[in-house]
Amino acid sequence: MSNIKAITAKEFRSYFDSPVAYIYITFFLVLSSWLFLRGFFLIGQASMRGFFGLLPWLLLFFVPAVTMRLWAEEKKLGTIELLMTLPIRDHEAVIGKFLASFLFLTLTLVLSVSIPLMIALVGDPDPGPIIGGYIGAVLLGAAYLSIGLFVSSLTENQIIAFIIGVVATFALFIVGEEFVVYSAPHALVPVLKFIGMGAHFDSIGRGVVDSRDVIYYLSVIGFFLYLNVRSLESRSWK
Repeated sequence: MSNIKAITAKEFRSYFDSPVAYIYITFFLVLSSWLFLRGFFLIGQASMRGFFGLLPWLLLFFVPAVTMRLWAEEKKLGTIELLMTLPIRDHEAVIGKFLASFLFLTLTLVLSVSIPLMIALVGDPDPGPIIGGYIGAVLLGAAYLSIGLFVSSLTENQIIAFIIGVVATFALFIVGEEFVVYSAPHALVPVLKFIGMGAHFDSIGRGVVDSRDVIYYLSVIGFFLYLNVRSLESRSWK
């Protein structure tokens, strides 16, 4: 546990050792706020449905940008060899990096709280969908992080890690959408709807936190973190 805490603290601090983290956070908050508010005053409803409708698509690019360096940079600089010689188990390194990126993502989402506060000042929004939307965003973002972290372990090129991360998360997000399942064989429709991360996010975003949706996201996170550990182990055998 102490190793995980040490790696988490080190990786989280590393985000703010350069201006990149501040640029990421500022760009995300400004873009998400602008895209939401430009339609909010036209609709005239005290609701954050538009914000949470945009959020998964913004996270598709934001999260791979956060994770692309976590293993790729270590491999490029050769520091991964040093890390693997320390008395740290592979799963401790993976969990530590995941928790650091999760804290960074959570901080970014928390900073967007100015939006629901502003809506509360001009209207009377239903708190259920807002709370559910943020819970869904955290779970969806964590699933994206686990995928991006695994992809980063496969290459030493950060740009490649970013591109593959975007493609992988995009594929898993839309695979359960209506326009995809409509053209799929009837027998595969329930499977595609279950696999698709977007459908589970929409379910939580309605304000009803179903344990099946939570278990789904935790399963995705656990699966890709396991693949990440296996990726490091295969490197050790090589």
